[in-house]
Amino acid sequence: MLTNEKIRLRALEPEDLDLLYAWENDTNLWRMGNTLSPYSRYVLKEYIAQSHLNIYELKQLRLMIEQRESGKGIGVVDIYDFDSHNRKAGVGIMLDTEHQGSGLATEALYLLIDYAFSFLKLHQLYAYVSVSNEPSKALFQRCGFSISGKLTDWISTEDGFADVLVIQRMNE
Repeated sequence: MLTNEKIRLRALEPEDLDLLYAWENDTNLWRMGNTLSPYSRYVLKEYIAQSHLNIYELKQLRLMIEQRESGKGIGVVDIYDFDSHNRKAGVGIMLDTEHQGSGLATEALYLLIDYAFSFLKLHQLYAYVSVSNEPSKALFQRCGFSISGKLTDWISTEDGFADVLVIQRMNE
């Protein structure tokens, strides 16, 4: 379920610390998410140590995207704001710049969708995507998500405020 011929989604391992540290502290990526300050190695080490708890306890799940051929971690996918009662959750994805445009983000998102709908029995997934983030918007739409709304002046940017799209996919 979490594997195809090119990639697999797997639990975080202690060996992933340096990779996560580099990604989480890359200020170029902060504008795409909600990061406001750097993460310490200690905080990330504790995060990995707690990742054995299940999604019902943590209300989130982060999985490493790993190339099957090389065994190398190339990104992460997240399920966040997991709501078991309403059977919905947010989705996030980050692929290392070296692998962007390769189709692997699409493969990873499809694997995550299959896991969320068939195993977790979720009714819907959603994401918040900046209107200016064309690659992310295209990725989610390629994977069957539809734009369902726009949040005006939702995020602060260097130029003022920007709108964010609400993108959803129902389990049909």
